[in-house]
Amino acid sequence: MLNHIVIMGRLARDPELRHTTTGTPVASFRLAVDRDYKDKNTGERGTDWIDVVAWRGTAEFVTRFFGKGRMVVVEGRLQVRGWTDKNGQQRTTAEVVAENVYFGDSRRDTDNGNQNYSQSAAPAAAPAPAAVTQAAPAYPTPAEPGQFSELTDDDSELPF
Repeated sequence: MLNHIVIMGRLARDPELRHTTTGTPVASFRLAVDRDYKDKNTGERGTDWIDVVAWRGTAEFVTRFFGKGRMVVVEGRLQVRGWTDKNGQQRTTAEVVAENVYFGDSRRDTDNGNQNYSQSAAPAAAPAPAAVTQAAPAYPTPAEPGQFSELTDDDSELPF
């Protein structure tokens, strides 16, 4: 049997870290995952809101380095579990149990607020390069085009 899932989406809120009665860290968070297709009527992509649970070191990693809006890649397994609500009704829920969590974007992207610049915006003019005062280093050239030149300082020892 195979139960393996990989999803990529943005955090809907900051991950919440709790501890079990035995002290095991557990984090829960929700990802907003866009669907691959667009709705025929509206032309918009649908979004699935997927609950994720991470345990132990993965839970601590997620709560330390990820926050609301951050793009996250989660690798794990799908789990369906039953529970009883406060009215005594039996409920079931599906969630992803995270085995590995990866950054889905760069820190620079989130620090800049994910700003996308339109092509119509003119870039700032770059300063003119300073005059080159140093000559380029001279490299030995092969005797004939397509031939290699021989190294003169070979000590016959390879670095591996």
